Amino acid sequence: MKIFQFLAMLTISVLLFTGCEKEEITNYAFQEISAPTSVTANFDVAQDDSGDVSITPSGEGAQVFQVYFGDGNDTPVEVAPGETVSYTYGEGEYLVRVIAVGSTGLTSEFNQRLLISFKAPENLVVNVVQSVTNPAMVTVSASADFAASFDVFFGDTEDEEPTQLMPDASIEHTYASPGTYTIRVVAKGAGVATTETTVEVVIPEANDPVKLPITYDIPTVNYALGTFNGASFEVVTNPFLSGANPEESMVGAITNSGANFEGGAYNLGEPVDFSGDNKTISMKFYSETPVSVLVKFEGGTNDDRPNEVSADHGGTGWEVLTFDFGSDAVKSFLEGADDNGQAFVPTGKYSTLVLFVEIGETTAGTFYLDDIMQEAATADCVAETEENIDPANGPINWTFKTDDPAYAFEGFGNVEASIASNPVTDGINASCNVGKVVKNNPCESWAGLGKGLQTSMDFATTDKKVFTLKVLAENQATDVTLRLEFEPHPNVDPAEERVAQVTEVGVWQELTFDFSDVNDKTFKSIILYFERGAACDGDVYYFDDLKQTDGVAGGGGTASTKTSFPVNLETPANGGANANWSVFENADNPPLEILSNPNASGANTSATVAKFIARQGGEPFAGTITQLQTPFTLNSSNSTVKILVWKSVISDVGIKFENAAGGSTAVIKVANTKINEWEELTFDFSGVVGDPNNTDITGLVVFPDFNARTAETVNYFDNITLNAASAGGGTDGGSSSGTFGLPIDFDGSEDYEDASSGVDFEVVTNPEQSGINSTDTKVGSLTNTGQQFEALTLKLDEVIDFSGSNKTITMKVYSETAYPVLFKLETGVNGERANQVQTDHTGSGWEELSFNFATDAKTSFISNADSGGDAFVPTGQYDTVSIFLDFAGTTAGIFYIDDIEQN
Repeated sequence: MKIFQFLAMLTISVLLFTGCEKEEITNYAFQEISAPTSVTANFDVAQDDSGDVSITPSGEGAQVFQVYFGDGNDTPVEVAPGETVSYTYGEGEYLVRVIAVGSTGLTSEFNQRLLISFKAPENLVVNVVQSVTNPAMVTVSASADFAASFDVFFGDTEDEEPTQLMPDASIEHTYASPGTYTIRVVAKGAGVATTETTVEVVIPEANDPVKLPITYDIPTVNYALGTFNGASFEVVTNPFLSGANPEESMVGAITNSGANFEGGAYNLGEPVDFSGDNKTISMKFYSETPVSVLVKFEGGTNDDRPNEVSADHGGTGWEVLTFDFGSDAVKSFLEGADDNGQAFVPTGKYSTLVLFVEIGETTAGTFYLDDIMQEAATADCVAETEENIDPANGPINWTFKTDDPAYAFEGFGNVEASIASNPVTDGINASCNVGKVVKNNPCESWAGLGKGLQTSMDFATTDKKVFTLKVLAENQATDVTLRLEFEPHPNVDPAEERVAQVTEVGVWQELTFDFSDVNDKTFKSIILYFERGAACDGDVYYFDDLKQTDGVAGGGGTASTKTSFPVNLETPANGGANANWSVFENADNPPLEILSNPNASGANTSATVAKFIARQGGEPFAGTITQLQTPFTLNSSNSTVKILVWKSVISDVGIKFENAAGGSTAVIKVANTKINEWEELTFDFSGVVGDPNNTDITGLVVFPDFNARTAETVNYFDNITLNAASAGGGTDGGSSSGTFGLPIDFDGSEDYEDASSGVDFEVVTNPEQSGINSTDTKVGSLTNTGQQFEALTLKLDEVIDFSGSNKTITMKVYSETAYPVLFKLETGVNGERANQVQTDHTGSGWEELSFNFATDAKTSFISNADSGGDAFVPTGQYDTVSIFLDFAGTTAGIFYIDDIEQN
C-alpha cells in the first residue's frame, strides 16, 4: 500500500448571497490561503463477516470531507469533521479516497488501500525499530496476509486502548520511563478470527553523563541535578513557551524550599575548559520575580581555584543570563583562605558546575533553566548573524546560528544527527556551527535526516526555487539528495527531489539543487540523504547554510550556466540546460540537445538525456564542454568516471578534464560495445592523480564519437558521475558479495537479479523438477516478450578466462518449444573481440546445451562495417555474457536456466 497525498488548487470565487435582511460577501483576502493538512482517516472494520466498515476522516483546517469508497461508484459521500460514515464491502481490495476541503476551496487528499477478507490473518510479521538517538521512542510496522488493520498495545498503561496501524504504515510511541515492555500487535480482518504476536522492548536508563551544552533534550543523558540543603529538581516540559525560550522542549525545574545556601551541582562528563578565550557561560532562566543566580565552578582538574559569577534576573519570565568568567569572576569561599571574593580569571579545567538561586536568602519557589552552554570562541570562526527556518518569515536560510536543538535536523533510520562545531573554518565556510550526520553501522539503507517546517513553502507563488547547501565530506565523496515533501511522514506526497555530488573530501563545497520546474506544489518537510541507499560504515558528513534562492547570481546577474556533479541532466544545475554546454570542432557546431530519453530502458530509465549529432564533416575529436560550478582536484575518491551512452555506431567515447588555466592530461577513450541501447562506460583517471594539471579542475569535456566518420552519427549520453578509484558506483551491476562468477547454480547468496539486465529475470524455485534437473533447487527464470534479439546479460565479478584449453560452456535450459540458443561473450576486459556460439534446444524440457568456443565460435556483430560471422577462437578474459533464447526469432514465454559452467 502506498499513501498518496496531493494538493489540488481550486478556483476561488467571491460569492454574493442575497437574503431578506442583509447581503453577505465572503472575502478571503485576509484569510490564510492554505489547504487542509494532516489529513487521514480511521477505519473500523467490523469483524463479523458482514463487510461493514466505519470511516472517520480527520484533518486540520478541513470544513468538510468527501469520501470515495473505491468500489466503482464515482459519487462521494460528504462527511462533516468529527462524524463517521459507514459502508458495506464485499471481499476484495479497494482504494478509499478522502478529500478534505478547506474554507477557501483548497483541498488535500488522503488515499488508503483497504483489504476486506473474511479469512483469518496469516503470516503476521511485526517490525519494531528503536531510535538510536532516543531509545525511549519506538517505531512499529506490521504486515499480514488477509489483514485489514492492526491494533497495537504498547504495554505501558493499564486498561490501554489500542492504537490503530494500517498495512504498510508505521506508528511511533515514546515511553515515559525506563523498563521492559511487551508490545502486542493484533492483526484483524473482516472476520471474527484474529492473529496476534508480542515483541519485547527494553527502554534503558538515561546513563550518559552531563556535559555542556546542557539542553535537557537528549533522552540518553542523565540530567539529574545533585541538590543539597533542601532544594529539589526534575526535568519537565517547558511550561512557559515565551520570551527567550518559546520552543516546546524539555527544561530543568529547580525548587527552593526557602533554606539558606540551597542549590544543586552537576558532575560533568567533560570538564569546562577555561584555558582559551571563551570564558562566558550563558543560561536561559525563568522566574516571575527578580532573583540573583550564581554559577560556580569547582573540581579543577589541576586543583584550580574554585570561582563564581553572579547574574541578576529581572523577573520577566524567560531571560538569557550571561556569566562572564573572563571579567566578572571572583574566588569562591574556602575555609581559612584570605583571598575569598577577590577578582579572578580562571585558566584551568573544571569538572563540577554548582548552581544557586538567591544564595544566602530564604526565597522559596520553582524556577526553570535551560540551554546552559559555554559561548564559542570567535577567533577561529565567524558567528552567523541571520537565520530563518520558517517560510512564513521569508526564504529558508538555515545557518545553525546557534546550537539550539530546535534548529537541528533529526536523523531517521538509525543515523546520528546533531549541531556541531565547524571542523574546517576556512575556504567558503568559516561559520561556527554546522550540521553533522554520522552513518554508523548498523543503520538502514534508507537512513537520512529531515525537519518539518512550521509553515509550507508554496512553489506556486515563490520565485525562490533554487537551494544551495554547503557540504564537507570527512571520509568519502558521495551523492547528496535534497528532497522536499508535502508534509512530514507519512503524508509525504507529492514530493520532489534533486541530487548533487560532493567531489572531494575534507573541504567545503557548495552544492546546488534546482527546483525551477516545480510550479504547483507546497512543501512542509525537508529531507537530506547522504550516500543514499548505501551501507552504513561510519562515514561523517557536515552541512551548513541551506539557502532558498532565485538562482540569480549576485542578486542581479543572469542565472548560472555552470554544472554540478552528478551530471544527470535532470535540472539546469546538473547539466540539464543547453546553455551549460558548448560544442566544438563539429562542422557547423549544432547545439547539444537536452531532451526526453528516447529509449528509457535497460541501463537507463531516467527522464532526460543529452543528444550529440556528430557531423560527417566534423573532426574526429568533435565534442562538447561544460564549466563546473565547484572546481575540484582528482584524487582517489573521485578518479573513476562513469557515463551512460546510447550510440548508433561502435566507436570511442572520450572524457577529458580541464583546469582554470586550460591545462589537461589529455583525453581517455573507451569504446562502447553495444549499439542502439544504453550502456555504461568506465574511465580510469587514477593514473594521472597528482598531476598538476588535474588540480582546480573547472571543465568537463565529452567526445561522444571520437572517430573518423563516413556518415553522420547520433549519440546520447547521461549520468556522468565521479567515483572512488576502487569503488563500483554507477549502474554496472555486480553481485553484492563481489564473487559472482562461473559456475552459476542460482543457489548461492549472490544477488543474481542485481547482476542482470535485459529481459525480465528472477531467481525462483525450480518449477519443472524433471529430467536432468529434478531437484528442489533455485533456477533462473527468463521472460521473452516476443521481440527479436531479446537477451539476458550477466555482469560477472570473476572473469571467464579462455587463455587455456577449457573453452566450453555448458548450461541447462528448460523449454517446451524448440529454438536456437546463443551464448555471447561481450567485449573482453582488455578489449578482446566479442564472439558467440549458437546451438539448438529441441523443446523436450530440461536439456544440457554445450557451447564449444574452441571450435564453434564466431565473431559478433559490431557495426554494418563489421557484421561479424567469422570463425574465431577466444583467448582472452570476459566479464559480461549475454544469453539469447530463440536468438533472432520471436518466441514469447517463460523459460528457465541453471548450472552455467566452464569445462
